Formats: sequence, C-alpha cells, structure tokens
Amino acid sequence: MKILVVNAGSSSLKYQLFDMDENKVIAKGNCEKIGIGGMITHKRPGKDDYQADVELKDHDDAIALVLKLLTDAELGVIASADEIDAIGHRVVHGGEQYKESTLITDELMAYLEANISLNPLHAPPAIKGIEACRKNCPGKPMIAVFDTAFHATMEPSSYIYALPYEYYENYKLRRYGFHGTSHRYVSGKVAELCGKDLADMKVITCHLGNGSSITAIKNGKVVDTSMGFTPNEGLPMGTRCGNIDPTVVPFLMKTLNITAAEVDTILNKKSGLLGVSGVSSDCREVNAAAKEGNKRAELAIELLVHEAKKIIGSYVAEMNGVDAIVFTAGIGENDRALRERICADMDAVGIVMDNDVNANCPRGEAYELTGKGSKARVFVIPTDEEYMIALDALKLAKSLK
Repeated sequence: MKILVVNAGSSSLKYQLFDMDENKVIAKGNCEKIGIGGMITHKRPGKDDYQADVELKDHDDAIALVLKLLTDAELGVIASADEIDAIGHRVVHGGEQYKESTLITDELMAYLEANISLNPLHAPPAIKGIEACRKNCPGKPMIAVFDTAFHATMEPSSYIYALPYEYYENYKLRRYGFHGTSHRYVSGKVAELCGKDLADMKVITCHLGNGSSITAIKNGKVVDTSMGFTPNEGLPMGTRCGNIDPTVVPFLMKTLNITAAEVDTILNKKSGLLGVSGVSSDCREVNAAAKEGNKRAELAIELLVHEAKKIIGSYVAEMNGVDAIVFTAGIGENDRALRERICADMDAVGIVMDNDVNANCPRGEAYELTGKGSKARVFVIPTDEEYMIALDALKLAKSLK
C-alpha cells in the first residue's frame, strides 16, 4: 500500500509518499511560499532533485501540483493518484477529545474549526491542507495523527495547572504536550535497541530542535512532558522563552504599554536562543558565535543546557529511575557538544555518556553513547515522525477494507 503523508504550514506544505510494502519513501518534497509566490522541491531516491518557482495561490494549488509531480511521466513515481491508498495528516492539537489517530470526518473537521483558539498557529494550515486533499483526492481515506495524542496518558496531577479549576472545566486550560509523534517513534526504537518491551522500561526522550521538548515515559505511557498548554512551555527554544514567571506578562504589558498580542509575539518569536544571544534562533549560529567569544551566545547555550538538566533530573526522580535516555531532532541528533554538556555531571542520577563515542559517532544513524558506569543507556536516534504518521494511516486504512 502507498501512503501520502502531508504536513501543512501557513505558507508551506511538506509531503512524503511511502511504499509501505517495502517500508521506504519513494518521493518527498516541500511546497514553499504558498500565497506569496511559490516554489517546490521534489525529491526521489537515486535521482536528481527537481526544483521550480511556480505560482501557488493556496494549498489547493500546492496539493494539485504535488499530485501532478507524483504522477508525471518523467518526474513521477506512480502511474496515477489511484495508487495512493490513504493520506495521513499531521495535526498538532487533538485536545481532550482525540487521544489517538483518527479517520477524518466532517465531525472531526468541525471540531478542529471550533477549537482553533487552542492552537491558533498550527490549526488553520492543517485544516487548509486537509481540505485541499479532500478536494483533489475525493474518496481517499484521510487520517489525522495528533502531536498531543501520545501524551494523553498523563495523570491529572501532571497536566492540571494550579489555577481556578473552572478554567480547566470551561476552557480546557491544561498542559497537553507536543512532539508526541516523535517521542512515540524514538521511545519505541530505543526499546528495540535495548531488546526490551517499552512497557517494562523507564525512558526519557529529548526532542531538541528549533522547538524542543523532553518527555518521561514509564511502562510505555507518558507520565510527564515539558511542553504545556502551548509549545512555549518548558525549555528555551529557537525563539520561544520556555518557562518563565507568569507575572512577567502583566509586568511587560504595563511597563512597555503593550497589548497581550504584542507580549505573545515577544515570548514566542523574539525570545529563546535569539532573545538571549541577540545572534540567531539557529543553535549552530549561536554556537559559532559563542566559540568566537560572544558572551551572550554562550549564555544562551548554558541556559538551554541548564534547563535540560533540570527537566531530565526531575523526571528521573518522578519515575524513580531511568533505563534509557534518547536525544533526537535537529539539535539532539547533530549537536554533539550540547549532548555532552547536558549529560556531564549527571552520574548521581545514573547518566554517564562516553564522550569519545559521542564525538565520533556517525550522523543520521541510531547509536549508543553509554559511558562506563552508567545505570541508564544513552542513545542518539534520528526521529521519523512521517513514518509514524504513515503507519497510523496504514492501520486505519486497512481497517476500512
């Protein structure tokens, strides 16, 4: 069976076409600048990439172009769209109602529309992507795979904020957690590498990228995660502030005479590594500046390391131990120095990394980094959220036959 995976952004649309019988990607690409021009990059294993500037007025145009390229006599990989058995969509927020991947229906679409306030950044483009696929691929099974779903096993003590309880009852104001598809993939992978059942393990997964989150998984279930009501809670990230005293918000509004929307922009788009370093939201550029002696850049990296250590240590305490810790995503997979700094002086909680192995391990591969005397095994594992989406779509598509 062939599964198309779609991840729609406000002005972009990423796609991958999987041949699930052979467990491989046969084409992938990215539509960019949707609504403001347009360009597409289309890739096929073992062949030259195709890139072109095209007019993409909306997500309908983007999906129509994707289907055209996938079936093109020269650039395509399938004879017709009929070969696509199902389409899996990344949907960030399932709220409390959708706790597992779900067949997309009119009822689900109405729910997504009604709950845009829970996820104003990611929900509108996801809806547009789904609607574009429904228009261009009528009759194809479509599956929503939610970033929040993996975290649905958290107990109320982990997700309730210490606010008036009616805010939770009336507005569903609580911690949800995000990056769940990534945490689910690498936790399952580390169980395989350890030769154990995830249901018998205590695992901490560190998804470190432009957006970052750390998750504690005990006996196969999430017991805690660092992101909260929005993806801004937890670690400092590329442009997001992470954990701060909530009173900072009214202080900034009063002191700077700015609106709530303006504060939200500061906390989400002007903070994090960018805000502290003054250099960039890209960890690579911040690291480079730090090596050149930029003190603010070094402080930004130290802050990220400091917060990651605090969260990891708290999760070891919360689970009463840890069997494995995993680093994944753009920074987690590629920044060897950051991994070493996070694991340094963590032997008291059972974590020791082999720094020589860490410094020389191949990129792009799952690799064990466990040091001598470590109680927990340490790994770097490339994440594959799209494959998890494809697997869920495959399962639901088969159930319809």
